[in-house]
Amino acid sequence: MDPKATLHRYLTQARDAVVWKLEGLGEYDVRRPLTPTGTNLLGLVKHLAIVESGYLGEVFDRPFVETVGWFEAHPEPEADLWVPAHESRGDVLGLYARAAVHGDATIEALDLDTVGRVPHWPEDRATVSLHQILVHVIAETNRHGGHADIVRELVDGAAGLRRDHDNLGNLVAAARQGHVARLERNARRAAEVRSAPVSTNPRQGTD
Repeated sequence: MDPKATLHRYLTQARDAVVWKLEGLGEYDVRRPLTPTGTNLLGLVKHLAIVESGYLGEVFDRPFVETVGWFEAHPEPEADLWVPAHESRGDVLGLYARAAVHGDATIEALDLDTVGRVPHWPEDRATVSLHQILVHVIAETNRHGGHADIVRELVDGAAGLRRDHDNLGNLVAAARQGHVARLERNARRAAEVRSAPVSTNPRQGTD
């Protein structure tokens, strides 16, 4: 398969997986923070929309008008990682979909060796290729997709890699509970064993 088509396919799959993690949830559950740093599902989508549209937009002089200058206009720390009540889920998902269309057009229009510039990266690595940026955006999307996996599981126990392939080993609920209990017992046993005092006598065991 053509290298650009391969990268594009992985990006598309990662985008779809992130959006899928919101399906079936109400407004509260897509927004509520479930980690000490405030990670939430809809905020992850918003972040990815803004970030991807920049990397596959302005970096290659193909600005996506809806997010140009977004961070300058929203200087509050982590403003891109949560969604105020007046913004709807549809607003955010729509933004992500449009950003993806814009990104896809950039991918289609440019060769992998096309040069761009990331203005917020250090000068010694600010000059980039489309190939490099595609890898970066795929990594970014999958990283946050992993966050979404955990957050969704904390919301209602739903888990899985993709809609068509959960990659969870086909354990039924009862077997899954038993597996988790076994892991808990194993962790406690390891803590007991590994926490045992270690002798500091250099002669011990040498006779």
